[in-house]
Formats: sequence, structure tokens, C-alpha cells
Amino acid sequence: MKSKVYVTGIGIVSAIGLGKDEHMENLWNGETGLRSLTHLSTVKQGLFPAGEVPLTDTELYDKIQNLGIRPDHQSRTLLLGTLALEEALEQAGENVLQGRVGFIGASSVGGLRQTETYYEQYKHGGVESRRFQTHDAADCIEEMARVLGIDGFVTNINTACASATHAIILGSRMIRAGLLDTVIVGGADALTKVTINGFDSLFLLAKDQCRPFDRDRSGINLGEGAGFLVLQSDKSRKRSGSQALATISGFGVRNDAYHATSTSPNARGLTAAMSEALLLAELRPTEIDYVNAHGTATPNNDLTEGVALQRVFGERMPYFSSTKAFTGHTLAAAGAIEGIFSILALQHQVIPPNLNFEHPIEQHGLVPQQESITAKVEHTMSNSMGMGGYCSTVIFSKI
Repeated sequence: MKSKVYVTGIGIVSAIGLGKDEHMENLWNGETGLRSLTHLSTVKQGLFPAGEVPLTDTELYDKIQNLGIRPDHQSRTLLLGTLALEEALEQAGENVLQGRVGFIGASSVGGLRQTETYYEQYKHGGVESRRFQTHDAADCIEEMARVLGIDGFVTNINTACASATHAIILGSRMIRAGLLDTVIVGGADALTKVTINGFDSLFLLAKDQCRPFDRDRSGINLGEGAGFLVLQSDKSRKRSGSQALATISGFGVRNDAYHATSTSPNARGLTAAMSEALLLAELRPTEIDYVNAHGTATPNNDLTEGVALQRVFGERMPYFSSTKAFTGHTLAAAGAIEGIFSILALQHQVIPPNLNFEHPIEQHGLVPQQESITAKVEHTMSNSMGMGGYCSTVIFSKI
């Protein structure tokens, strides 16, 4: 018999808050975190709104300096991730790191911001090379595992914007297979110049606040942040005394193999991922109460994701919304942050709104939830898609 997977701790940092309570309040009140860049110095400052965490690196470090992070490993990605991780572990309880424990993280930029800061000085001999030890995307995950004392199964996943969702799925699979008792899963990414320049070169950045699923959507607002979840088997949860917040009842992973940077017009990858998740969870489409959509506000994503939703749910569409107009697109961290939003919807019995929507997309006519409402929420679905064709879905269920 497959072991059930429980979520016993969540921690989150983004442009709309530090911690789950601030996030729930701002989601309910419709308070966006998108604004002009303040802490990242770039020639693009003022051109594109972004979801920037409103703290300097020093302010972030001051909040976690007691955890023993090495001075030469203070990348912004690590600081954001560790702050979210601390909240998740505090909620799960002090006994959670017992037994067979794994750590599966996700990051796409890693310490790139640190590299950008020191590279010019390094070229002229002004900075020691150890400053660049954080550059690798996996370094921040390894450092967090070191701080926690986890030396068993530790890995970083980089499947673009689906990375953290894949971390959640891999952790769930390992618990279900009886390979691990407890797994810390999630992701973290910081805003960088390379990220902004890269998305700008693809003509994917919006010059105003993004409009997910709107006919007049014009592109992405980038963001930064981190989300981590503590997953436990039933035996592990009972041994540690941790309280269950939700279960991970289903998940699905596919790759539509259509194009390097866009999804297939018939949305075959995401359709298959959602269908697989429903099958594993033994749920009918009509039992899903809310879908946290990937919803990047790009012409391709919102069209094809809408097609996938129609193919899976037909005429009985559940409540759905994209929360990227709150946080921006947080890249590798997005799946964990939005997974946590899906859990908060279960806990508080609320549906978060899709900001800035006015006109439905003509090809499918779907209308997302535009205001925060209370509703009966038993099962939520969180979708993630990434460049390279990655499509993934996780279903969270109420205890």
C-alpha cells in the first residue's frame, strides 16, 4: 500500500509578504506586490514592474543570521529560501527532522545575482574567487541542507518554471514508495539582471501590471521569492507530533515536446498532467474546487492553458485564478509559492482573485475568479509549466 503524503509545514516569502499570514491577508485584500524595482540596480529600472521582496540582503540576513549560514554563501536566493524554510520547519515542529529525511529544492538562478555584483571587480583582481561559489543553482539548496544537518538525499531540480512543482512531486513519490519518511521540498529564486534581460530579449515582459487570462494581456512581470513545504508519511507525522495541513492526493508530469519556449496549441502536455493527477487522486474533475493556474499573462500560455482546462473540466469549470499578478512570476519558486496558495485556499476556505482581468480570451472565453470569496474547498489543483515543454500538476486535499 502506498504511503499517504501529508503537508505539515509551509513557509513563504514573496513581494506580498513574509510568512503565510501576510500572504493570506494580501491575497484576500487584493494587494499586489508589483512595483518598480528598488533593490536591484539595472538600466531597466522603471521600465518593467516586478514582484521584488521589499528587503535588502542585509535585512534578510539579519532575520536568519542565527542559523549558521556561511558569510561567503549569502546569495539573495539563499537568504530568501532560508527565511521561507525557517517558517515551514517551525510550523512542522522541532522533531520533524528525524528518521530518513531528504531535501529536494529548486532554483534556476542560484547565486547569479552575487556573480553580477562581483564579476567586474573580480576581473580586476578586487574580489576573491570564493565569492562565486554561490553561482551554481544547486549551491543554495546544498547550503540550506547543510544548515539543517540533512546529509542523506539532497538534490536541486531545474526544469525552468515547473521546478518547484517537480520538487514537490519527487518528494511525494519518494514518500509513497517508502524511500523517505520526511522530505523538505520547494524552491527559491532572486531577481537578476540576466533574468530581466533574457525575458526582455524574448519580448515577454509587460510594461504594466500583468493581466492573466485577459484578452489584452501583454506579458510577464518577473518576481522573486521562496516557498518550502514539509512532507511526511503518516508514520513520520505521528512520530514527530506534527499537525497535518493537507494531503498531496495526486500529481502528474508530462512534456508536450512541442517547442523550446512555447506550449502546444492543443495543450496536450498540461491536459495529460492534469488527467494523470486526477487519476492518481481517484477524483473526478467535478470534485476539484479551485485551480491555481500557471497563468503567466503571455499570449501563448494563457491561451493553451485555457484549452487544457476546457479539455479536462468541460462545461463544469471550477473556480480558477492566476496569482502571478500578486507576486510576479517567481520562476523556479513559482510552483511552491502557488502550491502554498492552494493549501491556504483549503485551510481558509477561500478563493484568491485573478487581478487585472477585464476581457476574456476570444478563443476559449474563460473568465477567472476576479474577487476574493469564501467557498467550500475540499480539493485544489496547482498547475506549472516551464520552457522546454515541462507540464506538471499537483492536487492538494483537505484533511
